[in-house]
Amino acid sequence: MSELKQPQFQGGRNIAMKVPAHVFEQTVAFYRDVLRLPLLGEGPGGTVFEFGPSLLWLDRADHLSQAEIWLEITTDSVAAADDFLGQRGTVRRDEIEVLPVGFEGFWVCNPADVIHLVAERGEDE
Repeated sequence: MSELKQPQFQGGRNIAMKVPAHVFEQTVAFYRDVLRLPLLGEGPGGTVFEFGPSLLWLDRADHLSQAEIWLEITTDSVAAADDFLGQRGTVRRDEIEVLPVGFEGFWVCNPADVIHLVAERGEDE
């Protein structure tokens, strides 16, 4: 196995909380009415709040029984990150959610099964 140059990683701006349907409205109300975080958008499948320098996406997840947190990791090279993480035994999880066509990124999980989106770093990051 050849040694690869490590791509640069950093925490991304997005945090997704996959919230079970039976507590979705109460969870949205907690962030909106109790914490009074700035509401940036809402729709039938989810709501997004300003969360300090991050965005907190609350996604209604009808198939879950408990909430999950998903994190974004950005990198300077998605291809290099894929090779680097793969050589270190990181499990790809692309089956969990389809990414938009043309989106530069992929899903992985850490050893504790927390989902991470590995995405190309934007120019503003």
